[in-house]
Amino acid sequence: MSIMEREVNRYNENFVVKGRALGELGHPDGPTVNLDRVSHKICELYKDGNNFIGKAQLLETPMGKIAMSLIKEGVCLGVSSRGVGSLKMTNEGHKVVGEDFMLATAADIVADPSAPDAFVQGIMEGKEWVWKGGILREKLAESTKRRINTLSNERTLQEHKVELFKDFLSNLWFNK
Repeated sequence: MSIMEREVNRYNENFVVKGRALGELGHPDGPTVNLDRVSHKICELYKDGNNFIGKAQLLETPMGKIAMSLIKEGVCLGVSSRGVGSLKMTNEGHKVVGEDFMLATAADIVADPSAPDAFVQGIMEGKEWVWKGGILREKLAESTKRRINTLSNERTLQEHKVELFKDFLSNLWFNK
């Protein structure tokens, strides 16, 4: 844990803070981040108990667009860190990471992460989505939001609250 904490601190200082923390779609064998395979930028990384939690932004790169499509289609993706260093054998026969470990990237997007809790959550933060016909849709929520803001600006929102709510609910039914 102390080695990983040290490396996360170094990675935050040298990469995250400077906008250089990138990850790939898939998990290549080597430590180098390949710019033609970059899918996301890591924006935040911190320790939470025995885990390290991060936030990332999907990029408009070819690999980023593939990741976006997979997520839109409901694929549950994971993340995996990538680094280099030696392994040492303990007296109990376990392999542990050596002091020379260096984190190459905090998170690549993978289908099958090695850590049990390393699945992505909260991808669509900052957007308002509506479940309709088995598909997440943003349009209805945005339309209702614009109507509310317009009425609010015109100081007529109070008069139209019930109408807006009924209209919003009627549009949620799957047969629309």
